[in-house]
Amino acid sequence: MKTSYWLAAACLAASASGYANGFKPIEINDHELGELRGRYVMPGRIISFGVVMSSTWRNASGDLIGATTSMQIQAATVKPEFYVSTFSQSGDGSTPGQGTGNVIGGAGLNSAQGITQSVRAAGDGNTAYNNVAIDVKEASRAPALNPGQGQVLMSGQTITGSNAAGTVAVSATGGGIQMAIQANNNQGTAMQQVAQGGLLQNTRLLGSSNMVNNLTQLNVVLNNNGPSAGALDCNLTQLNALRSLGY
Repeated sequence: MKTSYWLAAACLAASASGYANGFKPIEINDHELGELRGRYVMPGRIISFGVVMSSTWRNASGDLIGATTSMQIQAATVKPEFYVSTFSQSGDGSTPGQGTGNVIGGAGLNSAQGITQSVRAAGDGNTAYNNVAIDVKEASRAPALNPGQGQVLMSGQTITGSNAAGTVAVSATGGGIQMAIQANNNQGTAMQQVAQGGLLQNTRLLGSSNMVNNLTQLNVVLNNNGPSAGALDCNLTQLNALRSLGY
């Protein structure tokens, strides 16, 4: 009789060890984790997505050069399009002193992944900002598509503008958007681009008394209408089945 008890105990122990091995934690490698980014948003939850980029450069004489580009997509959008506008202002008419600064290195910034922001200055009295903003809202419906302002940027095209402050160029290259400013009188350069899942903002100041601004803003609208009662009941029913297994 005791032999049967010991045999039953041995079977239970073997069964328990089998379940334990079955639920043994398994390490997830970096590649698999990388594929999970953003998966916490349910399909169809994002009902509107937009990108706004702007860059400006104001020199010591008050001359300003800049550009802005925007894109908004939603379910009703046939094809995503970037609209670009360039703008400029005149200063006091004087000419800034020639920039004599020298910035060395920085070649690796163009190959960095993710978000990269850099400001390097070799002059005096400069002000520079690299800003990234993410605005996430919830709504019952997607916001109305605003009529595009500016010129439509086509693939492989470059839209430029220039004045006494320098030259701004907005181009669609490498599967993304690049906005670059080349300041006159060797004052420096500014550039930002969104491409291949990364964001780069880079400012080089070789002269003095310049003001530079780079801004990229991502606007996301999520549908706040939750699943129906039927869908919730279906999920709870599936979970309820686990109780019979002891979970």
